[in-house]
Amino acid sequence: MIHIFDTINTLFESLADFVVSKSKEAIAREGRFSFVLSGGSSPKRLYELLTSEKFKKQIEWTKVDFFFGDERYVPATDSQSNFLMAKKTLFDPLKISESQIYAIHTKLSPDASASSYQNDIQSYFKDKSKSFDFILLGLGDNVHTASLFPYSSILHEQNAFVKAVFVEEVKMDRITLTAPIINKSKTIAFLVYGAAKAKAIKHVLLDTPDIEKYPAQLIRPESGELHWFLDQEAANYLTQL
Repeated sequence: MIHIFDTINTLFESLADFVVSKSKEAIAREGRFSFVLSGGSSPKRLYELLTSEKFKKQIEWTKVDFFFGDERYVPATDSQSNFLMAKKTLFDPLKISESQIYAIHTKLSPDASASSYQNDIQSYFKDKSKSFDFILLGLGDNVHTASLFPYSSILHEQNAFVKAVFVEEVKMDRITLTAPIINKSKTIAFLVYGAAKAKAIKHVLLDTPDIEKYPAQLIRPESGELHWFLDQEAANYLTQL
């Protein structure tokens, strides 16, 4: 489902409402809400909004478990760390218990970090299906999502659901969830805004399938919901149809 908003404010407000709604559904159903966070700069405003007076009391935060869709291979104190951004904007303001935060441990080697995170996810779900309640994703100008970058071997991974990958484009190791586990999620929401992302949206939603060139095309839920939260500028090619 594609949701297009006239302003950035209405985009973020609606997405925050959506997170609230999905958290209530999951907690009513299972008693917990597993929330996979996106990194980078795009979701920062959403996290800050969720901690605002309007939203923070609408979610039972003690029943939310946080995961990460990917992480840059940097220390947790590094300004590029997805964990640090979430800590500052979400975890600290809400006083989230460490027991609810499943961070990717970058003190290990990249491969060991990926293996450790996969074990954490297996332990969390135990014998149940590894199906996160909610995954938030962003979209790069080059149509990558999480750390699934164009022309990388990880795009064809079918077995491991967490992998380390060296991204030549940014000269950095990253640890990322793979498409198979993302696609098992109950709800996947892409947050994309700004004119700079319009061509990337066009490639994902309108162009001929080519996962090597457009990795975000890999995201096709097995049985869950897929939502796109866009502003008018990002949806430019869609609204021209």
